[in-house]
Amino acid sequence: MSKTLLIVHHTPSPHCQEMFEAVVAGATDPDIEGVEVIRRPALTVSPIEMLDADGYLLGSPANLGYISGALKHYLRDYRAY
Repeated sequence: MSKTLLIVHHTPSPHCQEMFEAVVAGATDPDIEGVEVIRRPALTVSPIEMLDADGYLLGSPANLGYISGALKHYLRDYRAY
């Protein structure tokens, strides 16, 4: 039985994009079996995808110690589910 890993990210800079790609490469390594990896930008994730996932990875730049507005929006809007 396959598990689902949902990677929700906000990657506004080249450095954030590089980190995101490294995380995806690790999560989709051929040695890891039984995990379906779904990756979505923070502003495009559906509530169904969130509810169906077995695990989550959240990626955001740290802006003066806070997560990005896009990721805050994602967490705020879907917390009711």
